[in-house]
Amino acid sequence: MKETKVYLLDGGTMALDRSYLYLNAGLTGEERFPVYGVLVDHADGKFIFDTGFDLDHTCKTVPFTKPLQSSRQTIPGQLDLLKMRPSDVTHVINSHYHIDHCGGNKHCSHATTICHKCELEAFRTPRESEKLGYSDTSFAPHIRDQSRDENIGSGDLDIFTPRFETLTGDQEIAKGVYLFETLGHTAGHYSLMVNLPHRRPMLFTADACYSKKNLDMMCIQAGNRDESQALTSIQRLKDLAEKYDAELFFSHDAESYESYQKAPYAYV
Repeated sequence: MKETKVYLLDGGTMALDRSYLYLNAGLTGEERFPVYGVLVDHADGKFIFDTGFDLDHTCKTVPFTKPLQSSRQTIPGQLDLLKMRPSDVTHVINSHYHIDHCGGNKHCSHATTICHKCELEAFRTPRESEKLGYSDTSFAPHIRDQSRDENIGSGDLDIFTPRFETLTGDQEIAKGVYLFETLGHTAGHYSLMVNLPHRRPMLFTADACYSKKNLDMMCIQAGNRDESQALTSIQRLKDLAEKYDAELFFSHDAESYESYQKAPYAYV
């Protein structure tokens, strides 16, 4: 059987003040951090977990994040390093639908999109405070359009989104590939764990925990839907890492990211 491989897809960088990155911790000053996706090359398909940001959209909507991204740091550019094309991707899994995690979805137009049911609902009808975060609708504009139709209920969203698979709870979506609910940052946030044959499991926190410093300080970032849930999810990630002897990979941690191996290198 084909062995699973994991590739980290470099998506460029953004910047925010530390007062946002470490809420109520008394830290200030700008910090630049990475944005990346994860390609799981599996016997059951090619799964991408998060696809980074679209540079044009991000520059227009949140220019204060000072996004930097080369053509090589887009999803097509990163896949090209692996001699792959976006059409080779069978599934796109989104931890959540904030603009720095779904901006490359549109390139994988043939893929099935997997997300938490509550996340798709939040994306479809965002709260006023969440509209900026959910502003990149390029991969599924029809969902946002449908939200204007009062005749469509909030349940069973898949009836008009045939390429979407919505989940709830913890799920094993392929052998050794797990999604764990880590709610709070958004309504339907997932973290990803991948078992590999020759190393410890890789547990990708996504925005349930931006960095090792957030974990060590038990400090959430700003911009969460539910701060209490978000703090609980940081503890859950600690517990999961201990339970499965997994190595944590943080979403926006410049210091840790330097030690991560990026595509075309594969973790096996």
